[in-house]
Amino acid sequence: MKRIVKDQLVKIIAGNNRGKIGKVTRVSDNQVWVEGINNRERHVRATQYNPRGGKKDIQLPVDVSNVALVVENVKDAEKTSKISFQVKNGAKTRVAKLNNKEVK
Repeated sequence: MKRIVKDQLVKIIAGNNRGKIGKVTRVSDNQVWVEGINNRERHVRATQYNPRGGKKDIQLPVDVSNVALVVENVKDAEKTSKISFQVKNGAKTRVAKLNNKEVK
């Protein structure tokens, strides 16, 4: 089970995009792709399939240690929290350390 999962709101806590909030679109082992953050242009060589070549917009991942989960149940929407795991009834659940509530 991962601490950050797809379709959750996260806040960037380190790097050039510090303070920005976005939705997670993809999760890898230690990387997350956040919607609208860390977009770059890749220069593409002309090929038989792409005769013109040119620039292509791509999205690069952010390290999972540089994001924090935005807890929505707090009155300030930008409040972030660390995530811990607890075992309840034999099932492992994710819990926000800020307010000790289960994260879906």
